[in-house]
Amino acid sequence: MQTDSSLLRNSALAQPIFHLFLLVGIVMAAILLLVTVLVLYASFRYRHSATGEIPQQEFGRTSLEILWTAGPVVILIFIFGATIHAMRESDPGFAAKQQPDLVIVAHQWWWEARYLESGVIAANEIHLPVGKRLFVRLESADVIHDWWVPQLGRKMDAVPGHPNFLWLEADSPGFYSGTCAEYCGAEHAWMRIGVIADAEPTFERWVQHQLEVPSPLPAGSDAVQGAELFQQMTCGNCHAIAGSSAKGRIGPDLTHIGSRLTLAAGRFQNTTANLASWLANPQAIKPDSHMPNFQLTDPQVRQLTAYLETLQ
Repeated sequence: MQTDSSLLRNSALAQPIFHLFLLVGIVMAAILLLVTVLVLYASFRYRHSATGEIPQQEFGRTSLEILWTAGPVVILIFIFGATIHAMRESDPGFAAKQQPDLVIVAHQWWWEARYLESGVIAANEIHLPVGKRLFVRLESADVIHDWWVPQLGRKMDAVPGHPNFLWLEADSPGFYSGTCAEYCGAEHAWMRIGVIADAEPTFERWVQHQLEVPSPLPAGSDAVQGAELFQQMTCGNCHAIAGSSAKGRIGPDLTHIGSRLTLAAGRFQNTTANLASWLANPQAIKPDSHMPNFQLTDPQVRQLTAYLETLQ
């Protein structure tokens, strides 16, 4: 996972925000230094005298008053101009009827990604081609959320019934971590985002793989019994799996869950043990999530885990 601050400067949309942050930090540090020097100077220059002599009093100096009034005004105008520039560079405009490349839908508490050109539907882990700017429509399925991947640019609210738009671009391959930045309920802290930037050929292979229907299961295996159990337990009412009767859209699409890096919107790594723990008692891991506890037996957990791991 790449998290070093240099990646902030490798994203064309994040770079202006990074530079603005740096600029304001330098200005604030300079003001702090100036105030500190003046306070120390005044403390020593006008400290109590052993003779009890009272320092000369001055009741106003026009030049100083103009200086400490005009100085902050000039600084504020400068920062305001730099902010406007950063806003324009980090949030480019778009045509009124421009169609999005990607639709991201925020749910309690996970992210859905729909690639309109290819028809791919992903969850929580969003892939981008390196060096290509994608136009994104951001929506919410329930309450107000906030999309924030600092290394890729600005924050943006996802408001129910009011789509917002932003651009996403990564100039370097890597894994970019983000999160929901607007409190949205009990599991807000575990509504993580993973953006994976791939070179163009790798991204195209990922798209083609996502469009594939899962392979048939070997007869008599735990996975076969798990697939049957998946249908019997009405999991398909909430989840979708390509090539099956499961068409639900309430929860994440599970067609390729076995190939994802994390589970439960970044709650933990996608391993056999973690997947089994999640199926056995999701409420113990992510309380108040919409994934119910079906009170599965150990054999049922083993069978469902085996089945879901085949969905590569």
